[in-house]
Amino acid sequence: MKIDFDKCGGLVPAIIQDAKTRNVLMLGFMNQEAYDTTVATKHVTFWSRTRNCLWTKGETSGHYLNLVSIQNDCDNDTLLIKVNPIGPTCHTGTDTCWGEENSSNPIEFLSELQDFIELRHKQMPEGSYTTKLFSDGVNKMAQKVGEEALETVIEATNGTKEHLVYEASDLLYHLIVLLTSKGLRIEDVAEELHHRHDPNWDAQRRKAKAEGTMK
Repeated sequence: MKIDFDKCGGLVPAIIQDAKTRNVLMLGFMNQEAYDTTVATKHVTFWSRTRNCLWTKGETSGHYLNLVSIQNDCDNDTLLIKVNPIGPTCHTGTDTCWGEENSSNPIEFLSELQDFIELRHKQMPEGSYTTKLFSDGVNKMAQKVGEEALETVIEATNGTKEHLVYEASDLLYHLIVLLTSKGLRIEDVAEELHHRHDPNWDAQRRKAKAEGTMK
């Protein structure tokens, strides 16, 4: 990786981002030595402009920033460093240096689940329920989605909120399995919904249908 340390007098800004939540945690500065130390130890290390020395985040508090990846920007003078933080990042005790809570959006787990199911589809480990679903074939998978949809409807009309969430989770899981078997992802469904959110979507759809160009 070519990093232009000379442009700003031997230092480059390093943006620290939580690899899981994708929230920005802090901004620090690195010189070549700090970068090399970070790569070698897997603990993010900066150059302190006030103390004029290296400092590893967490060396006194134990709140290390465990390195996941480093990316350089298009001008080779700014780093994006993804980490797994141990404890709060800011010295004031907050999750980020802007006082924000470093929490993840549960909806993002769907992509993680999709990746897991795709891995199951590729490896097909024995004893896995997901493997069994794939082995049963698309007809059985589609049938299972229908069964889970019915159970979701029953809970919505005569059940509790807790049971509705439970059955809806089953439905969503089996739907992702079915999508995966057809070479699709849950993001394809999200993209379609996003497209439909356009106020002009219905008019565009009718026009495409009339012209015979609708996919």
